[in-house]
Amino acid sequence: MEQPRRTKAEIAAETREAILGAACEIIAEEGFEKIRMRMVAQRAGVSTAALHYHFDNREKLFAEALRHSFEHTGRDVYQGHADSDSATSRLARIISASLPTTASLRLEWAMYQELWCRANREPQSRALAIELSRAQQGWIEETLADGVACGEFTPCDTAAHARLISSLCDGFGVQLMFGNPSLTITEARAVIWQHAGGALGITTPFPAQDH
Repeated sequence: MEQPRRTKAEIAAETREAILGAACEIIAEEGFEKIRMRMVAQRAGVSTAALHYHFDNREKLFAEALRHSFEHTGRDVYQGHADSDSATSRLARIISASLPTTASLRLEWAMYQELWCRANREPQSRALAIELSRAQQGWIEETLADGVACGEFTPCDTAAHARLISSLCDGFGVQLMFGNPSLTITEARAVIWQHAGGALGITTPFPAQDH
């Protein structure tokens, strides 16, 4: 049976997806300073003309690659779960997704480290770092508010507690990326969970994860 012909919009979307996926890999592997547009085009299997059609320069590509990776992580956290999903389970997924717990999240973390280095000296990178940090804190704050509203969590200052949880994830994530021999992912999650759960009335251990 003959397959339906793809539209120009579908082809463009697939090309953009391939470019962003390739950019994420190369930035994580080589660092932003070494990345070249032709390297991304080759990895994505597209022409340099197609790459430049979607992204004018490395800076725009870098920013969109980070947003692309962040959005994929967000979908993993929020989508594909039952309607009866609890705030506790969602908070646990957010904490896991905020640490380098899988190969794909290590790749995302490597890009964040590149971003943080650039944010110290470059205003656009600083703005992007703040944007993504606020979005991650927003996931946490929304989850805390949902848990408080349904009586699952003890009432608290959700904005302040979200900042605390986010900061703990960032701090432990850096140590895990550096390969601190005295720290494991299991230990990091347990400590974060202890501090996160204390104010929320959570007394159970960190929930088992699907990955």
